[in-house]
Amino acid sequence: MCGIVGFFDLAKRYSADRSLEIMKVMSEKLFNRGPDDSGTWIDSMDHVTLGHRRLSVIDLSPQGRQPMLSSTGRYVIVYNGEIYNYQKIRLEQEANGYSFSGSSDTDVLLNTIEQTGLFETLSRLVGMFAFGLWDREQKKLHLVRDRIGIKPLYYGWAGKNFLFGSSLQALRAHPQFEKKINNEAVALMLRYGSVPAPLSIYENIFKLLPGSVLTVSHLELEKKESGVVVPYWSPESIVRQGIESPFEGNDEDAIDTLEDLLKDAIAQRMIADVPLGAFLSGGVDSSTVVALMQAQATNPVKTFTIGFQEQAYNEAKYAKDVARHLGTDHHELYVTPQDTLSVIPKLPLLYDEPFSDSSQIPTYLVSKLARTKVTVALSGDGGDELFGGYNRHIWGPRIWKRFGSVPFSLRKAGSAAINLISPVTWNKIAYSAQSLFPNIDLPRAPGDKLYKIASVLESPTSQQVYEQLVSHWGNSEVLALKSLEQQKKTVDQGSSFEFKDMSEMMMYRDLVSYLPNDILTKLDRASMGVSLEARVPILDHRVVEFSWKLSGKSMRIRNGTGKWLLRQVLHRYVPMSLIERPKVGFGVPLDHWLRGPLREWAESLIEESRLEREGFFDPKIVREKWNSHLSKSQNLQHQLWDILMFQAWLEAN
Repeated sequence: MCGIVGFFDLAKRYSADRSLEIMKVMSEKLFNRGPDDSGTWIDSMDHVTLGHRRLSVIDLSPQGRQPMLSSTGRYVIVYNGEIYNYQKIRLEQEANGYSFSGSSDTDVLLNTIEQTGLFETLSRLVGMFAFGLWDREQKKLHLVRDRIGIKPLYYGWAGKNFLFGSSLQALRAHPQFEKKINNEAVALMLRYGSVPAPLSIYENIFKLLPGSVLTVSHLELEKKESGVVVPYWSPESIVRQGIESPFEGNDEDAIDTLEDLLKDAIAQRMIADVPLGAFLSGGVDSSTVVALMQAQATNPVKTFTIGFQEQAYNEAKYAKDVARHLGTDHHELYVTPQDTLSVIPKLPLLYDEPFSDSSQIPTYLVSKLARTKVTVALSGDGGDELFGGYNRHIWGPRIWKRFGSVPFSLRKAGSAAINLISPVTWNKIAYSAQSLFPNIDLPRAPGDKLYKIASVLESPTSQQVYEQLVSHWGNSEVLALKSLEQQKKTVDQGSSFEFKDMSEMMMYRDLVSYLPNDILTKLDRASMGVSLEARVPILDHRVVEFSWKLSGKSMRIRNGTGKWLLRQVLHRYVPMSLIERPKVGFGVPLDHWLRGPLREWAESLIEESRLEREGFFDPKIVREKWNSHLSKSQNLQHQLWDILMFQAWLEAN
């Protein structure tokens, strides 16, 4: 795993020496992504400069160094990622008479492109990657991102310089970079907790969409054109193909098929020349990954989990039970409130953009723990999105089915009635009812969940139900300038395909938006922040494609239970009694912290005169929300965390 960066000096402003000096500064900003080695390369004729930072995982020798030239010298690449089937491709190339100089996957990737072409090569890759490929013969740059969006790739303009790289920090280090904030991105960040691709927090800088290739010629760059983005893998096409050619087997056949796919995906991701382990929360996804790892390992797999003293947030005890059953070499760390709070000052620099999924904190902590023992860790991310594991996949359709046909005026009145009582009061009512009926399973903060139901009742369409369930600030009413609200446009993350099943529509939206923009961003930045490579076998594209062949078959959600098929695979290795329990999520007691140890920090960031001076948020609305949270009349942790993370990022950057 590595960090990449490059720029074109289209004005021919810099000498070769000066370009290399600039590149050194830019690539140093990627140190955490690649602490083991670095390299630069310049094409002084075309004013192209490339840089690379290396985290050595495969082929630790100097022959794996980048930037790397192909055998003929036509192509030069800077590459971040892992190609898990590179050994198979290498054997095929060697059978055709090609001889490789090194043993890295970069060497195989680069020279397979030279032998068979870029798009043919991409169709064969199993892996996670983002790379820049400079074609010296045709004077074209190709920027490529993996199918699911596991690895980041930014690109855009700084004056008359075209930049690209793994990190905005690296791009910001270019002397011509303009730190002009994109107001539309601010509005969308408030809605989703992250800036959705293809936007970035800065104007004129973008994120390459997953599964895409951006090709731009030197001539286009000189005209300050941004080239053409072409998808080589399309989620919508995968959905269509799955529905048109569904899985034909029975339940047992489906379980066997998924188990075989996951075994192969995990086996490929266990290949490394450095110590390897896995995150283990004790939930379905991570337990499945660890179970299939241990089944194929010759020694106990190193597993890692963190625990909290606050029992409502602590899953370490469940992870320990699973680890004991599987016989892993388990490592756990119970973190103190001070441990978790000490992470917060790191967040603005750890995340290139404002990012406010509060599970970023435990994700960083478990990555830091794992890095003390291993360089690579497998993660269970992706199971919820592919197999219907979120509460919204089940409760959203249920509510909509029951109330969607009710006249809108009546639904709106019902929503208003719910909102007459504060979430805190609803919590008290729910807990009182539970004391009378102890068999009732209540979610955490039932009052907040009821308020979500109220927002669903006000939704005119099923698509809008999804938007309400994943949104924090519904219409960006907190933005200070009305022009910002007018500029805000929803990034199209939907599909032209009409889903018959609302749960499947939600899973699709999660796959193309929530997963790459939130979950995978969180995992990449947290793990790379401690120089740990995180691999996500459930998001092997073959598993993704298989999951959509199950459309309409009740194999993902069955009898009100999500991830049914994934659970059946896991139950072959781990007893149901160790796994089956209400979904908790990987969270922290943020609502309490904001009223306690984080209060002074938060107050400084949302001080009224400061908000007035900076001009992004309406001070009156922010303070009203803050006071409402402090008084415990509402739990507004998510909305406030959006504001605070933006403010902290703004201060740091």
